[in-house]
Amino acid sequence: MQPVILDQGVKGPGTDTETGPAETSRRPGRPRSEQAEQAIIEATLDLFGERGFEGVCVEAVAARAGVGKATIYRRWANKEELLLAALGSMKSPIPELQGVSVRDDLVAMLTVMCADKADPRKARRYALMLGEGGKYPRLMARYKETVVEPRHEALRAVIRRGIAAGELRADTDIEIARLALTGTVLAKEKAADGELNGEFAARIVDELLLGLAAR
Repeated sequence: MQPVILDQGVKGPGTDTETGPAETSRRPGRPRSEQAEQAIIEATLDLFGERGFEGVCVEAVAARAGVGKATIYRRWANKEELLLAALGSMKSPIPELQGVSVRDDLVAMLTVMCADKADPRKARRYALMLGEGGKYPRLMARYKETVVEPRHEALRAVIRRGIAAGELRADTDIEIARLALTGTVLAKEKAADGELNGEFAARIVDELLLGLAAR
């Protein structure tokens, strides 16, 4: 079993007698605290950034976030689920799309991607995840399935809609188009002049559409 997975011997909230500041005033039926959840996610990412996968443990996260372990276990069953939630938070949510213009929807999605890549703290954490991820294939497979693939599919859906609406050529290769969009952002991130913003996102989309627009 990979060391990053803590599926065995996990203590649920019923067996955890430790409480932290966030729990002392908690009453039955009280809604989950977004503030506590955010503190836990940030603590997990901070520890991950400082120590890597192995440095993340529930006890350390609880101490850093100022909560009890029971608060964590009420939300995430084990360390793997907590890590998935924290790593997933490094990507901004998929923006709400208008569904009117394929160009506008693609620009909106790539603008979010550019903003994430331009954030130095996110970039460092993401690089660390990629560097160590090979040691934890199960965790990375779940990350790709639950975090990466939904974003890829959202891009594909916009491209499919463009084909169906006649905005894009009927013979458009959907996967190549998606890779051209996302791959350009990744390549720009590594360039010396890697300025990633909404203007660059629009340039990517406009250049791609020159070749894919229905004629």
